[in-house]
Amino acid sequence: MKRLVILGAGGYGRTVADLAAQSGQFAPIVFLDDNSAAADVAGKCADYLEYLNADTVFYPAFGDNKARLDWLRRLAEQGCALLTLIHPTAYVSPTAAIGQGTAVLPHAVVNTGVKVGKGCIVNCGAIVDHGCVIEDGVHLCLGAVVKAENRIAALRKIEAGEVVAARAFPVGGKV
Repeated sequence: MKRLVILGAGGYGRTVADLAAQSGQFAPIVFLDDNSAAADVAGKCADYLEYLNADTVFYPAFGDNKARLDWLRRLAEQGCALLTLIHPTAYVSPTAAIGQGTAVLPHAVVNTGVKVGKGCIVNCGAIVDHGCVIEDGVHLCLGAVVKAENRIAALRKIEAGEVVAARAFPVGGKV
């Protein structure tokens, strides 16, 4: 079993901790956060190096797309093992590619030939149809639908329930 260090103890961090705990693969689960005084927060985000070893994985659980991606890069540069989380109720096609540090949450669908970048959130019930490219740091909110053959530019947020029409942002087109 590995230790999981989650940077960010807000709502998204708590969601990641819950899903990680359900997996039975991580113990203990440690929170680091610069803005929380919660009793279970072990320190500040900058303290992450104190936890760096072969038995620890890290996850930057920030709702802010840029902050999440910046921390993902910082952790990777320091040689930290990064968690990629796929909930067992999510469907991820065997032909899809999921980037490092991405979370695919309950009941999400990542269909045939989809490429999801690093540090993305494919939130509960979101659907990414065939042939899409989801660039780094994107957040597909609850129930968002990205129809076939779209490219969603880095750091974008597709809001809850939003539907991106097929080829609205073509994979081969300008972003």
